[in-house]
Amino acid sequence: MVIGTTGFDAAGQAAIASAAEHIAIVFAPNMSIGVNATLRLLEQAAKMLNSGYDVEVYEAHHKHKVDAPSGTALIMGETVANAWGKKLEDIADWSRHGHTGARKDGNIGFSVVRGGDVIGDHTVMFLGTGERIEITHKSSSRSTYAQGSVRAALFLQDKPAGLFSMQDVIGG
Repeated sequence: MVIGTTGFDAAGQAAIASAAEHIAIVFAPNMSIGVNATLRLLEQAAKMLNSGYDVEVYEAHHKHKVDAPSGTALIMGETVANAWGKKLEDIADWSRHGHTGARKDGNIGFSVVRGGDVIGDHTVMFLGTGERIEITHKSSSRSTYAQGSVRAALFLQDKPAGLFSMQDVIGG
């Protein structure tokens, strides 16, 4: 089974883990090979830029998307937080409005755009003094998600059971 849907609560995730004891499942918030390569790059960058840099996750999607931030933006933030040895929920800055005070060191900020027909743009910025590193993935076609899903299904062909990620599929 290949599952690329996001938004499962704890009970849903537990049901997937339970099913994986009997069948092979790839469960990932994004099936794009490019997004999953981007996650690998983010992990490496976060390990190297673990102090002296502020991190912002920017994402844009079409005006009909109903969740924010997207599952892909969340996994990008989680990837950075995990590389820092932290939990995203402890360091995420979900919104800024009004007089918020200075930015807290070590937090990960999120910016969300919804409009037009944007398929999916994601940028993680590491902002230091005198420099900014941006790692970006932009989707111009939904076919990349289908191609990744097919690759995930092929990966599962010889697996009797287990819970796998797209990092496993791409050789993580």
